[in-house]
Amino acid sequence: MASATLFILFILQACACLFFYTTGAQANITFSTIFSFGDSILDTGMNNNLPSGRCNYPPYGRDFLGKVATGRFCNGKIPTDLIVEALGIKDIVPAYLKPDLQSKDLLTSVGFASGGSGIDLLTSSTLLQYVKDYIAKLTEVAGEEKAKANIANSLVLMSVGKNDIGVSYTGGARKLQYTFPAYCAQLVTWSTTFLEQLYALGAQRFSVLIARSCSMTTNVGAQMYNNLLKAGIASLQSKHSDAKLVFFDIFTPLDSITSNPQQFGFQNANLGCCGGVVSCLPFTTLVCPEASTYVFWDSLHPTERTYRIVVSDVLKKTLSGFS
Repeated sequence: MASATLFILFILQACACLFFYTTGAQANITFSTIFSFGDSILDTGMNNNLPSGRCNYPPYGRDFLGKVATGRFCNGKIPTDLIVEALGIKDIVPAYLKPDLQSKDLLTSVGFASGGSGIDLLTSSTLLQYVKDYIAKLTEVAGEEKAKANIANSLVLMSVGKNDIGVSYTGGARKLQYTFPAYCAQLVTWSTTFLEQLYALGAQRFSVLIARSCSMTTNVGAQMYNNLLKAGIASLQSKHSDAKLVFFDIFTPLDSITSNPQQFGFQNANLGCCGGVVSCLPFTTLVCPEASTYVFWDSLHPTERTYRIVVSDVLKKTLSGFS
């Protein structure tokens, strides 16, 4: 796995990560629920229901609760889990399509993110229908008034752009349909349209966090997308005067780790802990003995320890802006 390739892929991932949340007016902000939308960085198992892009097999989940491969692209917890843990909501976030999803999960947190997907999925009727079905189930369990309050006090995470640019455009058929600037503009339109749909479904008071402009002189394409995205979200804020926008940056702490791994106690920042060109090979035994010494679990996704450092850094810098 080349360091340069990882560098570019995570620029794209970090600079397309949107965090939406709704809050009350209290000084100490709390969240009742967390929802996640997007791709593999936030996927807690929705990908298990897709024909491809799965990771619900060992060695994934080697260090997760019960040592179970749940569909998370990691050896353990991912940012979705770590954020709800840090906010004191719950320990982990179940995927919405989890067969044994409990009523209590509907009240606290569910994940809609799916590995391998891009913003195209967000524009489909399928995902929006999942959200509507969720709201109907939540209303049945909690009652209409509490369901509305729960959604209004939610934190909604959305990660988009990595697969769209890195896969759908760079290595896919989108090049035949769009110039790159036109495609970036279309991605922003799709993103803001989906957010408008979420707003219409009950997120009446929300603040918006998007990835701030990253240092990406080596990646002009990603910079172009990021600038258009910032403009699109600013337009959304002007349309909804109650919106508050704050840039959410996961690239800087990740770049610090990959640039100076020893400073953070890592021994390897160039290879993934498990085997495989992209993902870990199913049931492979070619896995490092201690994942906490590696920055990356597979060739694209960090280990739980790396995620913990990144999430801690981001929340420390961002939570004060919620009050």
